[in-house]
Formats: sequence, structure tokens, C-alpha cells
Amino acid sequence: MAQAPRTYTTGDIELALRKLQVLGSALYIAAHPDDENTAMIAYLANDQLLRTAYLSLTRGDGGQNLIGAEQRELLGLIRTQELLQARRTDGGEQFFTRANDFGFSKNPEETFEIWGKEKVLADMIWVIRNYRPDVLITRFPPTAEAGHGHHTASAMLAEEAFDAAGDPNRFPEQLQYVQPWQPKRLFWNAFSRRQGQFRAEAPDSLKDKSLQVPLSSFNPFLGKSHTVIAAESRSMHRSQGFGSAKRREERWDNLALVKGAAMAKPDMFDGIDRTWNRVKGAQQVAQWLKEAEDKFEPQQPAAIVPLLVQAAVALENLIAQKPDPETLFWALFKLQELKTVIQACLGLWFEVNADSYTATVGDNLKLTAEVFLPYNLPVTLEKIEVFNAQLGNLMSFDTDMPRTLETGKQALWTQNLTIPEGLPTNQPYWLKEKATEGLFTVTDPTEIGLPENQPPLEAQFLFRIGDHLFNFMRPVTYKWTKPDEGELYRPLEITPELMVNTETDVYMFAGNTTETITVKVVAGRANISGTVRLDLPQEWQVEPAEASFALDKRLATQTIRLQVKPPAKSEAFQASLLYQLFGESQTKTAQGLLRIDYPHIPRQVVFPTTKLLFDKLEVKIAGKNIGYIEGAGDEIPQHLRQLGYVLTMLSDEDLEKGNLNGFDAIVVGVRAFNLEERRLGFVQAKLWEYVQQGGRLVIQYQTSFGQNVEQLGPYPFKITRDRVTEERAEVKFLLPDHPLLNYPNKISADDFEGWVQERGLYFAGDWDSQYQAPLSMHDKGEKDLAGSLIAAPYGKGMVVYTGLSFFRQLPAGVPGAYRLFVNLLSK
Repeated sequence: MAQAPRTYTTGDIELALRKLQVLGSALYIAAHPDDENTAMIAYLANDQLLRTAYLSLTRGDGGQNLIGAEQRELLGLIRTQELLQARRTDGGEQFFTRANDFGFSKNPEETFEIWGKEKVLADMIWVIRNYRPDVLITRFPPTAEAGHGHHTASAMLAEEAFDAAGDPNRFPEQLQYVQPWQPKRLFWNAFSRRQGQFRAEAPDSLKDKSLQVPLSSFNPFLGKSHTVIAAESRSMHRSQGFGSAKRREERWDNLALVKGAAMAKPDMFDGIDRTWNRVKGAQQVAQWLKEAEDKFEPQQPAAIVPLLVQAAVALENLIAQKPDPETLFWALFKLQELKTVIQACLGLWFEVNADSYTATVGDNLKLTAEVFLPYNLPVTLEKIEVFNAQLGNLMSFDTDMPRTLETGKQALWTQNLTIPEGLPTNQPYWLKEKATEGLFTVTDPTEIGLPENQPPLEAQFLFRIGDHLFNFMRPVTYKWTKPDEGELYRPLEITPELMVNTETDVYMFAGNTTETITVKVVAGRANISGTVRLDLPQEWQVEPAEASFALDKRLATQTIRLQVKPPAKSEAFQASLLYQLFGESQTKTAQGLLRIDYPHIPRQVVFPTTKLLFDKLEVKIAGKNIGYIEGAGDEIPQHLRQLGYVLTMLSDEDLEKGNLNGFDAIVVGVRAFNLEERRLGFVQAKLWEYVQQGGRLVIQYQTSFGQNVEQLGPYPFKITRDRVTEERAEVKFLLPDHPLLNYPNKISADDFEGWVQERGLYFAGDWDSQYQAPLSMHDKGEKDLAGSLIAAPYGKGMVVYTGLSFFRQLPAGVPGAYRLFVNLLSK
């Protein structure tokens, strides 16, 4: 899904006319995508008519992915777009800080140590000074009740930012771009936990400072309640499995005052002016807007355009006078809203599309501009310019301009554009430089807070409406038609000249055998040729040392297979793929091409630098044939194949009808028992029968919520929310002689070095006495947990459950995790 230019119903226009007359704003603050209360955002934006935004401190990179295999930064990119789709649904805006979601954190002290508290605080204050909200609202309290160190930290930072954003002595380097800003109140969107239940009410200590908000109010302009809108918005968080039911019953939420002026009445904006009186010299604008609302007729929306044009011209004149910061801020923002309403009332359609969805420097794109006016009003298109935010104006449509638009007739222009040197690719701005564990690197301070890049190419349309000129912006996109779906859009991609992909970025060698590395070369432009090579240490053998490619069309591909043989011993290292074009002397490091394509978000593209991890594992393999039941976001199969295992992906039908005895082990992927599309509950008895007859069943972590079986193993145990989030936490060997720790590889403390993000999650608890737990571990200051790995004999075989996060460790190339996982498979 890409975003087609929006169209507006008369209900949308009426709501927008009312919103033009409200000058107030709220900023909702929490830690992750999906933390936000979408009902509160929908209510504030569409009932209270406030400018409303959500500041998520992170992009959710550390979560799990229920719709695909993307992890870390790629998952963060998906969740960023899910938030943007949610805001398009509920009417809010979206901001971020540079904070990296490094995974679950049990306390804010750890969170601040990894993030760098002052840097994330600076980002929050930067957003507040740019957005200038009247009120701040936090989702979480600044206490352990928030349930996650990131959650608690978000509330603590909000309280500190509330006090600091208006102080010119705090982060004064920001003041070359923005002014200090003091919000009027800080609220907590209060809840309490009683007897383990979440309740949307303030705790007793805050009830005298709280007010209730009717979030389920019905919106006649949108034809639905704000709780229904909230469900539609929350359901955009598909990667986290947050599809939500549309609830229409009465719902009240609590806002507890944390900081700021006391309220004389139960109104979060008590004493805060939300009228045009806060904009000096705009009284006539207010009158024209009210008159436009009163005179609006759904059958003739264009009839109020002259009034709206008068108001817009008055705001432009006011802006030209360089007024005080408050007046300038609201005049600029409301002018943009007003221009959108003018366009909606006119039914004016305009866009620029390219003849290809991808291009690189030097390519020639054919651009087609399309304009349509359904109503008989005097509108002239003066010019169309295409520009880039960094490079400025790149071209103009100069044929038949200016042109008076004919009612009901499509107007088209075409012109070619050569992609200039220096036009940046679509690489997300926060992924252009290497990040730290806690913070993304952003070199341009003005980009901090933005949800995504500016489009690489934008079109500016200059219309004369009546006697006045107005400019409107549109991203240059690609549009096409599919017979089974109709008209579709996707973002324009500016790519490198050449991209090189491999099947994985981690290569683990289990012996001295030669492995094949498949390299796919992708042309960013037509007629490109050269050589590509793998930059390996001298003791590693690669054949061919250099391979040629020749590609005649844009996006054409060529597959190259490199045979790589490791030395007898080698330390882990990173290698690059290098290429050199024929006729050029420069050798360049290749970038990859990763596309993210899901139906609920716009297509995304990333160009990662090809850094490949190579390691020679000291590992013994016992057994070869593995059956694998795929789970959610599962990359483990490809890494097992690297070790020489023969994997068979097992469908429900395979499990029900097939003979499983030929497998040395069967592995259940993460959350497989939570997936509705899998019918594992109906075939579980077959798995137990397989174990009874001598098989090894390895179940990776599952969750108790939505589990489609009564119990996971032949003997009972529970899935808890226990986890160890410190990836360096000490691991104790409770049963050092247990087979899982000794065959075929002797596991030691060294095998738990270099783990990433966490030790594990969703540990077992309350297990039957048949199970043994050979390991224990704990986070600092907490009790020992022994449920990360349990195993029990059953008949002639063994069943294993593990919450250890192999799904993160194997793709990260952690040697000890490979050795331990091999042991789990071996009998």
C-alpha cells in the first residue's frame, strides 16, 4: 500500500472546518509503537478538534515480529510505518526520538544507561519546542507499575522535559532553530492494577487531581465512535498481533494532573485559550472561518471557497509581517490546514507520477502531471516544479503554462527529468550511519523527531484560485493498475547504481568443507557491467576470486556463486562485497537491496552496507535430518542448513499424515502454537507419538496468550512471563552432566559470551517432576530463574522446551548459541 492523494467526503470537510477554529494541541508520550492509547488520540483529534500527536521514544526495533522474519532495524522500519498508518486512521501526527529499542528492560536505570538519558531528553525537548503542545499526556507512570524500564523512563523524561523545555539554558544549541516552550499541564493517562487486572482509572492518591474523558463519544462527521476509530488505528500494529475488536460501549478514561496549573473545573484545557484570540491580528480570519462553516452546503462545497481564500490571504499577510513566535506558529500551521480545506472544497486533484518506481543517478525519468477540477470555478495552474529538499528545484513543467483548468476535464503534462548527482537514496535517515546499542546516529539535528524521510522528489503546484496564488505539495510517486486490485501507488525509490544481495549476512562454517555463497547482483541502472569480489583474509579460499557481471536493464539480476573454504582455524570477522565497474578505477563497497512489502503499510526499501559475518565454528554435529514447524518470523532454518542439516519444513498435513520417524529431531518455531493458521492442536498427539518412539522434540518459546493447545508437552508445565533481559547475565550450570550440556558438544560458560539483546523470554514454570532444568540465570537484583531450558524423557525419546532466544542469537552469529542448539537436536 502506498498513499494515493487523499480525497475528502463532505463529512471530512465539515469536521475540518470546525477544526480550523480550534487552536490547541496535545502531545501523547510513551516508549514504543503500540503503547499509545489510540482512543485518547482519536478523541482529542476528532472530538476536541485539537492538533494531536504521539511521541514514541523508540521505533520498536527490539520487539518480536508476527508477520515476517524482519528483526531489529527492519522491524523498527515496519513498526514506524504501522504507527504512521495508525495516525492516518485516528487523525494524529507522529514523532520519535533517536532512542533505540534494545529489548525488554526491567528498570529505568538500565534504560538511561544504555540510551544516554540526556540525549533522549534533548530529543524530547526538541520535539516539544517544535510542536509547542499546550498539554502533555503520558501513557505510563514514573514508577515500576509501568511494567517496563522503557515505559517508566518515558514518564520520567516527560516530567523533566515539562520543566526544562521552557528554560533557555537547557539545550541552548536548539535555539538557533526553535524557541523555548512551556506546556501548561502534564497529565498521566491513569490506570491502576488491582488483583492483577488493568483498570482505566486513577489510583486513589490521584483521584482528587483527575478528570474523566468520554472516549466513546460518537462522531457524526465520521460516522463512528472514537473507540471504533481507535480499534481501526490499533489494528495497524499487525507485526505485534494487535488486531482489535471495534467496541461501541461506553468508555471513560482518567487523566491525572501531574504538573502544571491546577484546574478550576474538570477540563484539561481549563484556562487555556483555544480560540483565534491567541493569534494577534487574526480576528477577521476567525469571522471568515465561522461564516464559511455556517454557509457550508454539502451539495455545493465549492461555494465557500471565496471565504476560505480571503482567510488564507489574510494569514499569508500576517506571516509576512514576522509576528511574535506564538502568532507565527499558529498562522503557519492553520494556513496549511486551510489550504487543504480549500483543495477539498474544490475537489481539486493533482499528482505527478514517474514511469518507473525506481531510478538512480543519471537515469532519465518520464514524469506525468495530472490535474482535475470538477467544479466551475476560476482556477489556473501557473506552474509545476519538481524539487528535492536538499538540492532545490530540479525542473519545471514549462509547456502550456499558465493554463486555466476546464471543468470536468483531465489536464496532463509530461516531461523528462535526469536524476542529478547528489540526489540521496531512500535509505531511512536514522539508518544512514552506524547506531550505538542505545541510540541511532542522526547527523542533521533538524531531522530528529521526524517519522520518516522527505520524499526524494516532490512536486510543487502553483494554482491561482480567484485572484490569489497558492502552492500545494505532492510527493512524486509511481502509479499502475493491477487487474485484480485496481489502481495502486508506491513510493518512488532512488537507489544506488548497483546492489548486491546475499541469502544471509551470517556464514557459519561447521567443518573444512567448501560452502557455496550465492550472490545476486541487481542493476540500479541499465547497461552496467563490472566485477564483484568477496574481501576475505588470505587464508580463506574463494573461487572465483573475482566474478564478472553484465546487466542490460534496470533491476535486472545476475546470480553468482562463490565457493568458499575456511582454514583449519579462524577467528570471527566481517567481510565486505566489493565491486568495480568496467572503465572505472575505483573499487566500491556494495550496498544491498532489501524491500519490505506488506499490504497494510507503504512499501519500504533499505540499502544496507554488505557486511558479512564469517566464523569457523568448533562444533560437532550428531544427526542430520531435521523436521521444522515454522513459527512467526523464523530465520533459524537457513542457519541450520549452513551447518549441514537437511531440513524439511513440515505443514499441518505433513504432521497429520506423514511418517515422522525419519527425522532425528523436530523443531517447533517460536510462537508456532500461537498462530491461528496452524492446526497444531489437532496434530500434537502425532508429535508425542514421535517422541515416544525415540524422537527428539524441541519447542522454542511460545506464549500463554492465544495458545491453541491445553499444554505444550506430554507432561504439564506453564509458560510464564519470566525473562532475563541482560544478555551478559551469569549462567549457572545446575546439572553440569546433563546430556543437553555435553553431547555432542561440551557446553561451558564461554558459550554464553557474545549473546545479543537478552538471554531469553517466556520461561517455563511450575513444571512436572519429569522435567529437568539444567541451567539457571537472573538479572541483577532478581531471583534465579531455572525455566530457560527444561527437558523430559518420554518413552524412548525426549521433549525439550526452551525460552532461550535462539531466534536472535543464530541470526547474529553467536557461536555458543549454535553449539547449544546443536546439542538440543542431538540424541
